[in-house]
Amino acid sequence: EEGKWTYDSENRKKYPKSKTPPPDQFPNNSQIWAEAIEYTNRHFNKNPGELQQAPLYPINFEQSEKWFSHFLDQKFYAFGDYEDAIVQDESILHHSLLSPLLNCGLLLPENIVREAVSFAKENDIPLNSLEGFVRQIIGWREFIRGIYELKGVDMRTKNFWGFKRKIPASFYNGTTGITPLDDSIKKALESGYCHHIERLMVIGNFMLLCEFDPDEVYKWFMELFIDAYDWVMVPNVYGMSQFSDGGFFATKPYISSSNYILKMSNYKTGDWQEIWDGLFWRFMHKQRSFFESNPRLAMLVKNLDRMSAEKLENHLSIAQDFISGLDSSDSSSST
Repeated sequence: EEGKWTYDSENRKKYPKSKTPPPDQFPNNSQIWAEAIEYTNRHFNKNPGELQQAPLYPINFEQSEKWFSHFLDQKFYAFGDYEDAIVQDESILHHSLLSPLLNCGLLLPENIVREAVSFAKENDIPLNSLEGFVRQIIGWREFIRGIYELKGVDMRTKNFWGFKRKIPASFYNGTTGITPLDDSIKKALESGYCHHIERLMVIGNFMLLCEFDPDEVYKWFMELFIDAYDWVMVPNVYGMSQFSDGGFFATKPYISSSNYILKMSNYKTGDWQEIWDGLFWRFMHKQRSFFESNPRLAMLVKNLDRMSAEKLENHLSIAQDFISGLDSSDSSSST
């Protein structure tokens, strides 16, 4: 509608301080949930994460339909505006959190899209919210499945950057000292979920700057997320998050300085910024030839060249101290 292919540029608003996110509506407790808690505690008590006594996710079709209807009624209208927003103490915000339900077959994508389009027309849902939601289902989820079928084996066996660093235990318990990263990790530990921007631009971004082995990153995401399936994580990790396939479908690696985090969130400035920015400019410095050859990223090299030698050296020193700490840490604590 309205002659535009995408409304993504309208979906990057920061969450207002005065705004309260819509309430979440979790399923009622059940014997099945209680049995699952008991089974998990008995067989997987040493695995990462936490168990919540109250249900976090639907476990049948009826609950899933109710979950989706709650999204349409309470969250859909402003979904587009705040699709990329990060709030320190909030996890779901206006997101539908349908991925675990779709990925295990409780809901079908064609039904979801049909219901969303119908609801939007009847309730004057803004076009940027409708388009953003439908694009996540058809334009991303279904696309990712196709990419996996076409190039999954090839993608997962590539290591474009040649990184081999192991992920230390601090990335499994949220004690890295990088506040936005630790918060996102703890959200995943508490519920098996954090939204796509936290995954891509907080966790994945920082992991790439730390030069972790992409196989380690894949393993980490597979272990910690409720919606983790091989066909989901292979393209998203190797292709998008870590760019370890060299750019089969992504046109650039998704890295940023701390400025992006501050722009899209309510995080305050702090010591974490120095480390994040140090790692960012270290990555830029080490991979200079790649960035010079990419038209979308060449401007970053010019910014690097305008930096004084003293400032660059300070960035590199801070980054190296953090990297050295990672290398001296215990390896991953996953089981």
